[in-house]
Amino acid sequence: MHATPAATTPAPPWEDLLTTALLGTDRRPLPVDPAGREAPVALLDAAAVAAVRRRAGLRPGRVAARPEPAPADTRPALPPAATHRLTLLLADRPGGGGGRRGSTPDLTELLPQWLAAANAHGYAAPPQTVPALLDAARARTDLRPAALEFAGARALWLARLNPDWRFAQRSASGGTSALPGAEDGEAVRKLWQEGLFAERVALLTALRARTPRSARELLAGTWPQERAEDRLMFLDSLRAGLSADDEPFLEQALGDRSRNVRATAAELLSTLPGSALAARMAKRAATCVALDHTGSAAAIVVEAPVACDADMERDGVTARPPTGRGERSWWLGQLVEAAPLRTWPDRLGGRTPEQIVALPVTDGWQAELHAAWCRAAVRQRDARWARALLGSPSAPEAGGPGAVSLADRAKLLAALDADERAAWVAGFISGHGLSEAFQLLGVCALPWTAPLGRAVVDALDIAREAGGYPWSFSGVMGLAERCLDPAETARLDSLPAVPDEREDTSPGAGGYWAEAFQRLATTLRLRAAMVRELSPDGP
Repeated sequence: MHATPAATTPAPPWEDLLTTALLGTDRRPLPVDPAGREAPVALLDAAAVAAVRRRAGLRPGRVAARPEPAPADTRPALPPAATHRLTLLLADRPGGGGGRRGSTPDLTELLPQWLAAANAHGYAAPPQTVPALLDAARARTDLRPAALEFAGARALWLARLNPDWRFAQRSASGGTSALPGAEDGEAVRKLWQEGLFAERVALLTALRARTPRSARELLAGTWPQERAEDRLMFLDSLRAGLSADDEPFLEQALGDRSRNVRATAAELLSTLPGSALAARMAKRAATCVALDHTGSAAAIVVEAPVACDADMERDGVTARPPTGRGERSWWLGQLVEAAPLRTWPDRLGGRTPEQIVALPVTDGWQAELHAAWCRAAVRQRDARWARALLGSPSAPEAGGPGAVSLADRAKLLAALDADERAAWVAGFISGHGLSEAFQLLGVCALPWTAPLGRAVVDALDIAREAGGYPWSFSGVMGLAERCLDPAETARLDSLPAVPDEREDTSPGAGGYWAEAFQRLATTLRLRAAMVRELSPDGP
């Protein structure tokens, strides 16, 4: 029996067949087919022959040695009820994203809180849940720190066996459990010189938390040899425990060849009110802002810089403004932002921050000046200036004189303590509703205080009575499910009832609101049950 021409023709390499299949036989033709078949048919036949050849040519792999057993986890075992709850949370998947969610709680949003509570108790993850924990952490980067802490060493053991979980090994390299102590100088130097970047960052951060001087000296020893992007990350680690002892090193960094490194060094120095840079910036800013004595009433007069010289640039002032910004206003904002806020009471007649921000500013400079003071208050964590710039939460303009945006208000609120922050946001919601409150709620501590929780629930109830659909408040409702104190559940019991619809309300809105409030109440009860289940005494 004679072989057919197709059988005697060498088959193209598998990679060539794949390329032809991806590009098409018109763009990447096969070699001439002696059998005269059409190109697509010849491609499929050649692929079939090559596939059989590849499978028939595989050799059995060597039997690998069994891996060493996973390390034991000596932490307390998770209570049975909490184990069952964790299984339910890990099995749940995000919904399809429609506008109407019904009354069923979103379990995926409860998982971060559950993990935080379990870690606070110091429980060990049940072994059978570790793969699902790794899958959840792979899908959601926000879960990784808490999930890996809870899963423990077994997660790293499994990650070495599955490439899909290699992120766990990378994340663990930033931990501090295996890092040498500051007293082990040889191990510290070895890891700093030979470690991966993440390990070096972790080492520097850990040393900074324990012995700031050691961390700074370690960084200074290799500073000239580090890459610009690495110098920037290392420099940022000095924020923790920043003190006057860091000033000489940061002053040296002002001459760095990287603009971003210089800017970060200048920012750090400006947060040290007694630094030489802060004094230089205060002197420059004071020449631009003064009291106007020509009118009958006190006012602030502004004379913005006319140039940005080399000394200003070395101190962190960026010469070129963004598109749409004038040069002089850009330079002024940077000078005022970097100047210590204690500069202004003496410069402006001994007035308090509240009195200063209440003064009129001539020639249209008020927005620029107050915005710069906002940034300074955030950078210097000055609660009194933040309070003055925020103003009254019930003010008609819905913000203080310097709060030019919701983002500014949220940043200023972060300079206040948790209770005052919550009280201000509660007052804002009571006076202005929820339409602009989402960003402000995001900076409040968890769980929300009772006054803030009442303000949110009351505002949602008012929105329901207005007759609109609840989807406009879905963001706030989602925050409430995660942040309301479960003690507020009792106040929600009367809200799920469907109200009588008026002629001026949206059709069916009452039913949607009833579902939303029922979901909120159910979620709060679930959160309360989670806390009880994690208690060592059981539910």
